[in-house]
Amino acid sequence: MDKQRLSLRIETSRVEKLRLYARYKRKTMTQLVEDWIDTLEMPNYNDTEG
Repeated sequence: MDKQRLSLRIETSRVEKLRLYARYKRKTMTQLVEDWIDTLEMPNYNDTEG
């Protein structure tokens, strides 16, 4: 699978929180973000009102 780099500006405290959570779950921070993205539902654009 092709990978791309994602750069974010995020508060240091949130980065540290993610780092600690990743260590607790024995996952990388990338894996946690990918897992979260996979939970997002795709919007159904056919259901929009005019």
